[in-house]
Amino acid sequence: MAGLTPGDPTPASITAHGQSRVLEVAFSDGAAFRIPFELLRVYSPSAEVQGHGPGQEVLQTGKREVTLEALEPVGNYAVRPTFSDGHESGIYTWAYLYELGQKQEQLWADYLGRLQAAGVDRDTPMAVRGAGGGHACGGH
Repeated sequence: MAGLTPGDPTPASITAHGQSRVLEVAFSDGAAFRIPFELLRVYSPSAEVQGHGPGQEVLQTGKREVTLEALEPVGNYAVRPTFSDGHESGIYTWAYLYELGQKQEQLWADYLGRLQAAGVDRDTPMAVRGAGGGHACGGH
């Protein structure tokens, strides 16, 4: 998902709705999605959330009330949101935003299942990891 494949849908418009905490994205193929900020945050494509390989994902909790502080373009292929919890390392390609919008019902179900399996809920605060409390892979 590093870039665009010719012919892939591209955003025709992107609107962040602060009060409802939803990112509205309309694509060039006519598809339109309303993606909750919480879903964007818990499925961030960053290494901090996804890890560096299968099985290294970090379950995100306490993100129900997260908001978007900023949404910066990254070239002609992506955006980088800054969330109210300080997370800003995820780069969301157009293809990834499309996938999140298209699969959000299944992604929500998967997320809720992972929360249940971990014995936590959407409002459980994130545990602080290590003395620095952050991600220390050195790759950012």
